[in-house]
Amino acid sequence: MSIHRVLAGLVAFSQRNTIAVVLAAVLAVIAGGFIASNRLSVTTDTALMFPEDLPWRAHQLEFNRDFPQNTDLIVGVIDARIPEEADATAAALQVALSGDHDHFVEIRRPDAVPYLQKEGLLLLDTAQLQSTLDTIITAQPFLGQLSADPSARGIFGALGLIGTGVAQGQGGKIDGYLPALNGFHEVMADAIAGKAHPLSWQRLLGGKLADLGGAYKFELFRIHPEFGALKPGGSATQAIRDAAAQLEFVKSGDAHIRITGPVALADDEFSTVAQGAVTGMIGSIALITLWLFLAVHSWRLIVPILLTLATGLVFTLAFAALAVGTLNLVSVGFGILFIGIAVDFAIQFSVRLRQVRVTIPDLKPALTETGRRVAPQILVAAAATAAGFLAFVPTDFRGVAELGLIAGVGMIIAFFCTLIFLPAFIILFRPAGEREDVGFRWAAPLDAVMRRRRWPILGLFGVLAVLAVALLPRLTFDSDPLHTKSANTEAMRTLYDLIDSPLTNPFPIDVIEPSVKEAVATAGRLAKLPLVSSTLTVESFVPTDQTDKLAAVADAASLLGPTLDPPTTITVVTPDKIRAAAAAALKKIGPALPKLAKDHPLALIAGDLTQLATAKDDVLLTVDQSLSRFLPAQLAQLRNLLDAREVTLKDVPPEIARDWLLPDGRARVQALPTKEGRDSAGLRRFVDQVMPVAPNAGGAAVIIVATADTIIGSFRSAAITALIAIAAILFVTLVRPLDVALVLAPLLLSALLTVLVAVLVPVPLNFANIIALPLLLGVGVSFNIYFVMNWRTGRTDILGSATARAILFSALTTGTAFGSLALSAHPGTASMGKLLLISLGCTLIASLTFIPALLAVVPPRRKTKA
Repeated sequence: MSIHRVLAGLVAFSQRNTIAVVLAAVLAVIAGGFIASNRLSVTTDTALMFPEDLPWRAHQLEFNRDFPQNTDLIVGVIDARIPEEADATAAALQVALSGDHDHFVEIRRPDAVPYLQKEGLLLLDTAQLQSTLDTIITAQPFLGQLSADPSARGIFGALGLIGTGVAQGQGGKIDGYLPALNGFHEVMADAIAGKAHPLSWQRLLGGKLADLGGAYKFELFRIHPEFGALKPGGSATQAIRDAAAQLEFVKSGDAHIRITGPVALADDEFSTVAQGAVTGMIGSIALITLWLFLAVHSWRLIVPILLTLATGLVFTLAFAALAVGTLNLVSVGFGILFIGIAVDFAIQFSVRLRQVRVTIPDLKPALTETGRRVAPQILVAAAATAAGFLAFVPTDFRGVAELGLIAGVGMIIAFFCTLIFLPAFIILFRPAGEREDVGFRWAAPLDAVMRRRRWPILGLFGVLAVLAVALLPRLTFDSDPLHTKSANTEAMRTLYDLIDSPLTNPFPIDVIEPSVKEAVATAGRLAKLPLVSSTLTVESFVPTDQTDKLAAVADAASLLGPTLDPPTTITVVTPDKIRAAAAAALKKIGPALPKLAKDHPLALIAGDLTQLATAKDDVLLTVDQSLSRFLPAQLAQLRNLLDAREVTLKDVPPEIARDWLLPDGRARVQALPTKEGRDSAGLRRFVDQVMPVAPNAGGAAVIIVATADTIIGSFRSAAITALIAIAAILFVTLVRPLDVALVLAPLLLSALLTVLVAVLVPVPLNFANIIALPLLLGVGVSFNIYFVMNWRTGRTDILGSATARAILFSALTTGTAFGSLALSAHPGTASMGKLLLISLGCTLIASLTFIPALLAVVPPRRKTKA
């Protein structure tokens, strides 16, 4: 029995047993929906998208086991008007969340380790250390008064001393105090005006030391991820935001806490992928329905097509639940691909049914005849498309392998739904017959034009193909994963703010050496490489040149030590005492005013003190709080820094050492790239430079490059496998090598045209859109199969045929589905949609212009109707 009879028999069975088939469809959809809803889940764990036995993946897993504190991290980035407010906000946030063990495994502040607060001066280079000490020493006259009385009263006393000095002719010596005087004036003036804010003593007494660590404070939250949720870090992130909203300086607007880090980036990425998905899907369905109406002209055919698509989609969901169980961030997109491609089968069947009914008005025999004519073509198209998807299955990119399995089987499901359920649905809705040919009558004359101009047309496409081959080396792959993420999310905006800082560079290379000695040696070799900006080991936290540095610190301590001694008793400061201190300071500053310009900071301070002498009590207390709030802590920090001692590797505390040393003695080296080593090409060069020095290197940079290689290799093998499988299917079904060549030639041409457009636009390949390339083979071959199989039966009117009508509207519906991807807020998904649209357009051009010209060169067999 021929395949034509078997397939026609399926259609005949469906239309003879309409009610039974429809009921079976309903029951099967209910069962499939139940299976999918109970067994199908979605995971956002990107680690599951690659098998663990890949060398780079195994290395990554081993590193994560060795340093678990660096996994599942949310990073809180705190910035504030002054450093003290940022410190206070970070500390308060840690306290607020320290008891939340449901969300957090650990909360730490890497920039607030006591060791660094005590030995931090010694980690500066000698010039920076001396400059910082000079700044502190310059403030000595202030410090004695402030240390004895760390309040507004003590500050006013110090200001009175400065006024006395100016009055005695020592005005030239106060230039070093100008920043402090400006700060005092601004804080007092704002407090008097009702806009109180604290004074930064870190900047006044520490100078540039306050800003050496950068403008941000960091808090690391290691969380319990919820991979079953759409956003694994969503609840932990919300807990952070809720706690932050209650903090003093956040409520006042003086401090801000932003969220970034691996977990936040992944959560935001999924949110971006999902953003507008429902709206986009509704819009796509509406537009697809419009194309269906233009294709089949009757809701009595549109509804059966949509019901068939829905049935096939539910069956495919059930298969996914049974075969995979958990969808990943790639395979979750199979639904749009299914709708966009499977609709072609239903359109082909329905449009060709309309054509058959011109000569066979009765619906049931027309359905059987349509099945005999069209079903073999749809079978070949479905098999070729499925081969394009299934070619992904044996690759190392598990995320796409699962997509390939689901979508590949989905194409076979769509084929059987088209032959079994679509005829039954059509019988149920009983569309009217046709009175005239349903092809494009206006396009019929173009067939003759194509035949006459076949050689110029073929020559033009030949030139374009050669140009595409020449430009093929310029088709670039953007391996920077940040470029596939939305730059508008908080996590990405924050990351880009931090990306130029060596402290927060997102592309490090990590090397594990057997010992600290070998780690230091490796760091020295890596530091000499052109694309390495800096290296870190545990030894980086042990100061160099300690003898000279400790001598400088000791000199400063001998000068400042007695000055910084804390008061033995604490006197309560009252409004009356503040008022009296203001009056006393003003009395001493008064004689100096004639020697100062009116806008001199000390003169402006005199105006502030004049107002305070008669101010209300609440204003005086506010000024005291604004001036002195962070003073005691800063004085204590100065005492701590000036008490630095010689340290060795053994003195590095566990909270630092655990990031660089393992219990068995192995030590970690980290190398950071220069700015030139952070783009796609530069990152690969960075890795290529490091690997000969450290062959066992890992870390983000190595993983990105290795992931790119794995993905490119997977798609290369998938494309080759798909091409071979499609060719084999064509040889089995078409037999003649010439017929196979006629199908494959436009397929390869459309691929080359896609490359040409992608290079000229340009649309670089990336981790997301590279999925489009092997799919082109499966999608593009369908249109060619319909025309060539018609040509085999002697049909020469190509552009005016019902087949051309079906192909055009099939392309429009597929393009609408892909277009919903192109409009995604997620750059990676949008780039995939754009490349799919480009490829679909190139396929349509090849099908509607190249194929007619190509077939005009080869005589047809015998004339029939398509």
